[in-house]
Amino acid sequence: MPRTIWSGAISFGLVTVPIHVVSATEDHSIRFHQVHLDDMARVRVRKYCSIEDREVAQGEIGKGYEVSKDTIIAVSDEELQQMPLPTAKAIELVSFMPAESIDPIRVGDGYYLQPDGQVAAKPYKLLAQALERSSKVAVAKYAWSGRERLGLLRVRDGVIVLHAMRWDDEIRDPSELAPDAVELTDEEIAEAEHLIDRLTRDDLEGPEFTDQYTEAVEQLIEAKREHKEPPKAEEPEAPAGKVVDLMAALQESVDKARIARGEDATVHEMPKKTAAKKTAKKQPTKKAATKKTAKKAGGRKPRSA
Repeated sequence: MPRTIWSGAISFGLVTVPIHVVSATEDHSIRFHQVHLDDMARVRVRKYCSIEDREVAQGEIGKGYEVSKDTIIAVSDEELQQMPLPTAKAIELVSFMPAESIDPIRVGDGYYLQPDGQVAAKPYKLLAQALERSSKVAVAKYAWSGRERLGLLRVRDGVIVLHAMRWDDEIRDPSELAPDAVELTDEEIAEAEHLIDRLTRDDLEGPEFTDQYTEAVEQLIEAKREHKEPPKAEEPEAPAGKVVDLMAALQESVDKARIARGEDATVHEMPKKTAAKKTAKKQPTKKAATKKTAKKAGGRKPRSA
């Protein structure tokens, strides 16, 4: 069972649900140590005091906020915990909304919320079933690790999941990254949609959804451990050159998708370009107001200096 990251409660109107927070994901990445290559000894990072020029123990280290170059204010963990903040001990539900109304770019890591004892079982189940029947997610506020955060609560296999969310001002405006205006034919767009249809699936199961990088690193380490020649990368196919005909490239991609699924490739008839309607991407003007990348899910006051 994963260890508890945080203990508190879900505040749902006048209903309180005591919970434990545990990680919902696991990291299977291969970890490397920094070593001295001459003798393979571990390289350690030591913490030194810049004034006393000596190494300091963890117990001597605390938090400090730099007001100016010569002034630093010490703030203890106890002082942070005693702040008059409602979300310090509870995940406070603020609103409910359809999941599709929240931009996925705002959604971060996920955590399972476990009911704390039998007393929490009934209100926990009540909230979980209410969320499922309403087909909505809850937007909440909570405070962890020295900052207040925005969160999203949803249900997965009967368990409430909390996703960390980013505030509005943490999302960069992408408008300046949009490409220049280009002309596309209706047939090109339709063929791209056809390719999307051919590559559509209902799940993420299969060899194409495995972590090939980690597998390759494991093979490399095993080969070096046994003093064998590491596996060699396959020679990449020679580039076909600059794509001149976008429609032909799309049709070839559709045929390859069919073959990959065990279907027969179908020969396409090239559409007549004279009958094609032109569509152009509208460029945002510089005078246009900055467009928000996500609907506002919760208010936020600017951080004080």
